Amino acid sequence: MTTKNRANPLYQIQYAVRNPGKVAPYARRLARDLVLRVRARDHVSYYRAVMKSDTARSAEAAVGSKSHDRWLALGTMQFDYLVEHGLKPTDRMLEIGCGNLRAGRLFIDYLDAGNYYGIDISPDILIAAQQTLATQGLQDKLPHLTPTRDLTFAFLPDAHFTVAHAHSVFSHSPLHVIEECFAHIGRVLAPGGFFDFTFDRTEGREHQVLHEDFYYRTETLVKLAERYGLRGQFMDDWETRPHGQSKIRITHG
Repeated sequence: MTTKNRANPLYQIQYAVRNPGKVAPYARRLARDLVLRVRARDHVSYYRAVMKSDTARSAEAAVGSKSHDRWLALGTMQFDYLVEHGLKPTDRMLEIGCGNLRAGRLFIDYLDAGNYYGIDISPDILIAAQQTLATQGLQDKLPHLTPTRDLTFAFLPDAHFTVAHAHSVFSHSPLHVIEECFAHIGRVLAPGGFFDFTFDRTEGREHQVLHEDFYYRTETLVKLAERYGLRGQFMDDWETRPHGQSKIRITHG
């Protein structure tokens, strides 16, 4: 959670003075942002290009893990949380933004065969996900890995998934992309099912840094979900985990 506006030039100058080693990496992100914004016709095209660039260097870093140990730890954190909240092998799970299966490898291993469905906008990261499957020996669990251009879920069946999950997806999404998800997630959720997502929470002014990082107030996302007949619950117990993002659970209203 933050109260600071990280897009504010004064904040960025002060941050650069305190963290001189991060100036060059940010300058590279800024240059890439300017190029991709010119080339991309929409946010999905833009962020697909970001993921292509990041995955070419490291698939684990592309999903936000600074080391392999951190990749393992973040996946375990997500898995443990859902198991503690009642995830069962018989659940049918949709993971939105499955990446290279940082947590997905654990969900796939735990769930009954065929019960995991992962989607991502990045074909490059899904190829890395296939490599994770092979490395972990999970081929017999028959997971579904599908590229997508939007969050309308038009190719998925009604009332099918008992659990939906999106980790570090809405932290990179403008509000219209989140709204598209809310407008359609209720159709694919089974009665009694839920949708957990993380987001970068601010208690100050909502803002974005480049086109990659978006900061929202909890009430903004809860009210947006209500517009589509969904109920949003802030998950206080997630705040105790060693992770910088917050979590909301969406259920049928």
